[in-house]
Amino acid sequence: MSFSRNEMTVFGIGIIVIGIIVYSALFTVDQRQQALVLQFGQVIRPVDEPGLHTKLPFVQNVVYYDKRVLDLDPQVEQVILADQIRLDVDTYARYRIINPLKFYQAVKNEDEFRARLSNVVNSSLRRVLGNVSLLTVLSSDRDTIMADIKKEVDTEARNFGVQLVDVRIRRADLPEQATQATYARMRSERERIARQRRAEGFEKSQQIRATADRERTVLLAEARKQSEILRGEGDNIAYKIYAEAAGKDPEFYRFYRSMEAYKKGLSNDDTTMVLTPDSEFFRYFRDLHGAERPPTTQRR
Repeated sequence: MSFSRNEMTVFGIGIIVIGIIVYSALFTVDQRQQALVLQFGQVIRPVDEPGLHTKLPFVQNVVYYDKRVLDLDPQVEQVILADQIRLDVDTYARYRIINPLKFYQAVKNEDEFRARLSNVVNSSLRRVLGNVSLLTVLSSDRDTIMADIKKEVDTEARNFGVQLVDVRIRRADLPEQATQATYARMRSERERIARQRRAEGFEKSQQIRATADRERTVLLAEARKQSEILRGEGDNIAYKIYAEAAGKDPEFYRFYRSMEAYKKGLSNDDTTMVLTPDSEFFRYFRDLHGAERPPTTQRR
C-alpha cells in the first residue's frame, strides 16, 4: 500500500498537530512546586501532587507556586519608639504558600504579594515598637516583641493563603543625625561630669591644703613654743651654772670672760682695734692676774 505525496503531507501535519495537542494537554509539577489549572482566568482545580498531569489543551493554562520557604527582605523602615527615639529597623521574613487557590485569588503573583507583605511587616513593626522603649528593644524582651510582630503579620498573611514562618529584626540603628546628636549629648554629659569631678577635686585639694597649712602652722607654733621654753630652761640652767661657777672662783670667771672676748675680737685677720696700752681690754696682757691700773690717756 502506497501513499501519495499529498497524503504523506497531510499525515505529517496530522502527527504534528496531535503532538502539539498532546504537549499542550500535559504538564508536570515538580516536587518543590504546587500548581493551579486555570481556564480563562478562573481556577479549575489545584494540583498539589508532583508528577505528570493533564489539562484541556489551548483552553487551560497552569500557574506554578513554590512549596518551599521563601524569603522577604523589606526596605529599611524608620520607626519612632515610645521614648520618642527614632530607629532605622532592617527586618527579614520567611513565609510559605499553603493555599495556592487563596493566594491566587488575593494577589495573583508573588511580586504583588511581596509588596503587600512588606507593607504589613512595616506596619506591624511601627505599631509594636511604638509602644516600647529603646532599652526594651535592646533587652531580652526583644524575643517577646518579635513574637508579637510575628503573630500580627501571620494573621494578615493567612488572608493571602500564606503561613508566616518567621520574622526577625536584622539590625536596628539610630539615624545618622540622631547618632551624631546622641554622641554630642554623650560627649557633653561626659564633659559636664569631668568638669564637676575636677571642681570637686580642686575643692577637696583646697580643703586638704588648707587643713595641712593650718596643721603646719599649729605644729610650727607648738614647736617654736616648745623650743622657746626649752631654750629658756637651758639658758636658765646655763645662767645658774655660770653664776655658780662665778661664785666659786670670780677671778677665773673674769679671766674666762676676757679670753672669750679676745677670741671673738681677734678671730679675723683683718681686725683692727685702736686702744691705749693701759686699756681694760688688755688687762690680762699686762698682768696674768688682771690687776687693774688707772688709765693715763684717753681712748681714741
